[in-house]
Amino acid sequence: MSRVATGHSTALLTDHYELTMVQAALRSGAAHRRSVFEVFARRLPEGRRYAVLAGTGRLLDAIERFRFGDEEVEALRIGKVVDEATCEWLAGYRFSGDISGYAEGECWFPGSPVLVVESSFAEGVVLETLVLSILNHDSAIASAASRMTVAAGDRPCIEMGSRRTHEEAAVAAARAAYIAGFATTSNLEAGRRFGVPTAGTAAHAFTLLHDSERDAFEAQVDSLGAGTTLLVDTYDVMQGVRTAVEVAGPSLGAVRLDSGDLLQQAREVRTLLDSLGATATRIVVTSDLDEYAIASLASAPVDAYGVGTQLVTGSGAPTAGMVFKLVSREDGAGVMHDVEKKSESKASVGGRKWAMRRLSSRGVAEAEVLGLGERPHNDGDDRPLMVELVRGGEVRPGGGMQAARERHGASRAELPAKALQLQRGEVAIPTVYERES
Repeated sequence: MSRVATGHSTALLTDHYELTMVQAALRSGAAHRRSVFEVFARRLPEGRRYAVLAGTGRLLDAIERFRFGDEEVEALRIGKVVDEATCEWLAGYRFSGDISGYAEGECWFPGSPVLVVESSFAEGVVLETLVLSILNHDSAIASAASRMTVAAGDRPCIEMGSRRTHEEAAVAAARAAYIAGFATTSNLEAGRRFGVPTAGTAAHAFTLLHDSERDAFEAQVDSLGAGTTLLVDTYDVMQGVRTAVEVAGPSLGAVRLDSGDLLQQAREVRTLLDSLGATATRIVVTSDLDEYAIASLASAPVDAYGVGTQLVTGSGAPTAGMVFKLVSREDGAGVMHDVEKKSESKASVGGRKWAMRRLSSRGVAEAEVLGLGERPHNDGDDRPLMVELVRGGEVRPGGGMQAARERHGASRAELPAKALQLQRGEVAIPTVYERES
């Protein structure tokens, strides 16, 4: 799937202080110093064992549209955000640097340099808010989605959280969830914009609209065919199942359960469906599911899960906790120096980094190795993680969303078995720094 650009500028999707830093750096003469910024998280959400990178494709589109046109510059003038010299500089802004990072769909860990921006200070620093807002949101959703698809096993998960979040966040969430293994989304804009497969049938309102449950089922089957999914818990579940099979016949596609004790109901419904000859009719369950609820239904005769609120809120971790930090910069004589924060609990590691996943001879991940000053040593079994995303301001061709989905499956498969446990625990593999000799 190729990247999608909608045409509108993304330049003001940023924080005020990004531009005042540029103004001050222009005045001091430091704005054009070569700089290296890195995006990483100091830690994972409490108890999480791995995280998933998502949003890279959306970010590259947004960077291509990061332009201060006449309207954007005039808004800055009216608001007295920056001075005229800075407005003129911004009017000509085009990112001309290099960006590398982890490929979308890749698993990552504390310290992983998921994105590296190399440019002048001014060109790079103005991207901070845009980068973090996209990667933090999408990676949080993908990380939660990955845990849910692990819990679901071979049973498909349906993303249906649009009504529980901001309208644009819903589109991004559907995309991120698909990368992490969800099968479909209810969000039509995600289907149009990114090609995520869409699905949906009817809500309780459709049943309540009609004079009887039977009338509603007959109308839905007449319109959508016997292969549709009928929502059977508006009134009485077991009677709803009987009516559904009477209306659609034994070829009924599926029934959906959205309330009550889903484990017990699924067992009772399966028994009833089989007794009515609807042995191929699937059971879809919804109702505030998260990865733990999905895991608790592993023994139930459930065929698919619909997940909404918990997915689009990151299942308790709505941000990935990434930061955007300067790790190397040029001095007045043109010499590069590593820089780092020393702040207590918010320290950073200076120097441009290269990442590699250390693998055992059996292909199981053992460590996240970050080389400082040079690429880490590869003993032949290991896998380099950094890919080129932008060179000289031009976005490099990528594999698109389907490739990211496949990449995530492969990346997750190489993690040690403990990484896939849902219980709170330590990060699956350690992060190791190798310094230049």
